[in-house]
Amino acid sequence: MDTTYYDHGTAAERWERARMFFEAKDYTAAARTLGGLVDEVPEQTGPRLLLARAYYHSAQLRRAEAELRLIVERDPVEHYARLMLGRTLERQGRHEEAESHLRIASALAGDFRD
Repeated sequence: MDTTYYDHGTAAERWERARMFFEAKDYTAAARTLGGLVDEVPEQTGPRLLLARAYYHSAQLRRAEAELRLIVERDPVEHYARLMLGRTLERQGRHEEAESHLRIASALAGDFRD
């Protein structure tokens, strides 16, 4: 696979390109662009979260789960990553495992309903 186009430019240019792909619902292209960017700046949550979302929307659920688990491990109160992890696990039929993440996401969002 030729990744030259996806890896071309500065980190900021690749971030913008990935966001454009994502907004155009070309999740596979967004993921290709974000993969290198996440490798380059692994400490940044934004690119990794968008990569996880691109994987989720392109049905690469194991990859989405791996990225989301890294985010939650680094920042246990990252509400959206918790929510996405719960939804990703649900989509894989792992409802019991998803439940705890969804409950935590709700509590972090201030939603304390039963």
